[in-house]
Amino acid sequence: MIYPTQHAPDFEAEAYQNGKKVTIRLKDFQNQRVLLFFYASDFTFV
Repeated sequence: MIYPTQHAPDFEAEAYQNGKKVTIRLKDFQNQRVLLFFYASDFTFV
């Protein structure tokens, strides 16, 4: 578990940006405040 005062570990993930699928890395946002929000891309209810 990561607490508010701790740094998140670096990771790589796919994301949608301007209608296109792109790869993002947490290190690309170094020295910026970042809010991480994860959800299923198809919004399928299980």
